[in-house]
Amino acid sequence: MNNFMPYLLVVLTTILFTVSTIDNEKTILDLELQLNQQNNMIDSLKHEIDTLQWENQIWDFNLSNNTVHLLSAIIHVESSNNDSAYNFYEDAVGCLQIRKCMVKDVNRILKRQKSDLRFSYDDRWLRNRSIKMFDIYCKHYGLTTAEEIARCWNGGPTGMDKSLTSDYWKKVKNQLDS
Repeated sequence: MNNFMPYLLVVLTTILFTVSTIDNEKTILDLELQLNQQNNMIDSLKHEIDTLQWENQIWDFNLSNNTVHLLSAIIHVESSNNDSAYNFYEDAVGCLQIRKCMVKDVNRILKRQKSDLRFSYDDRWLRNRSIKMFDIYCKHYGLTTAEEIARCWNGGPTGMDKSLTSDYWKKVKNQLDS
């Protein structure tokens, strides 16, 4: 029996070490889960802060109450209020998912108006510059109703005539109604 004692001790030590390791791995997984939950909560709070800051900044653009609410809904539909949103397939950028053709159109409008203001493609990443382009575009094309603004933002100046923009309008309207 004494000959087996060192082996028995090694086996028992190995078993205890294995049980301890398994318990530690479970603890690590639990801690990782808690960390992920905390990170999600932090991200959610950051999003809430960004939204509150956005709602305070929007008044700097002298937009009407209705336009502010509509613009907030469009930004939510386009990017979930994310200034860093990027759609690779359309090269749509920023909170309003502006494509290069929109920047070109707005610059063409500004040139016709004999304005010195111009936008670059990088301006699409900046919320205040994106909102300014949105405002110039809507005013130039005489867009007045919420549906007209949303559908033409989505489908161009003739967006009201395109059946594809009706689904986009439904999304914006749902956001307005929520």
